[in-house]
Amino acid sequence: MDWLGPEEWQAVSLSLKVALWATLATLPLGVLVAHALARWSFPGRQLLNGLVHLPLILPPVVTGYLLLLGFGTQGPIGGPLQELGIVFAFQWTGAALAAGVMAFPLLVRAIRLSIEAVDPKLEQAASTLGASRFWVFATVTLPLILPGILAGAVLAFAKAMGEFGATITFVSNIPGQTQTLPSAIYAFLQVPGGEDAALRLVLISVVISMAALLVSELLARRLARKVHGT
Repeated sequence: MDWLGPEEWQAVSLSLKVALWATLATLPLGVLVAHALARWSFPGRQLLNGLVHLPLILPPVVTGYLLLLGFGTQGPIGGPLQELGIVFAFQWTGAALAAGVMAFPLLVRAIRLSIEAVDPKLEQAASTLGASRFWVFATVTLPLILPGILAGAVLAFAKAMGEFGATITFVSNIPGQTQTLPSAIYAFLQVPGGEDAALRLVLISVVISMAALLVSELLARRLARKVHGT
């Protein structure tokens, strides 16, 4: 990428790093929450569903501010974590946290839909043979929903790559530390002569987003063929 300057390349590489860690960190929890919403009945189920989708409804800046209140160095969560040497505010780890929170609803929804597409009778048949809930999930449900999990992970990665509002509110826009691709585009557009650099980053964003959507669509089609047996 010789046509990218050092600052632009830093923004691209940091965005890839943030999006990857945001996706990997939220994936196990996303599978658990999606399975709970799709298969379990428990008090507060609708409340959990609402909390999961809340980042999609709230303005991203509000989500970022809530993260700053909770995970800032003086926050109820961020304060104790800082004593352990774990800091999120104004760090790339905070950018990953914000991106993960914003991408989480898309991840859960994709996985939940794939779980709901699995015939419950298949799981019940395994249970009648003496398999535990975990073993039923690991041997029956998981192989069937794997394409859905991958599709959800791809969508979450793409969302994390493009997250701006929550990230810039929580970790600011520090070049080389917290300046992700969207933040860099915003910064370049604020200075005279920065339009060319912003355009290059926009093109990279479009390519990455389109690639993620195409991969997600291919995985979704594979899931449909697998479920319907065609």
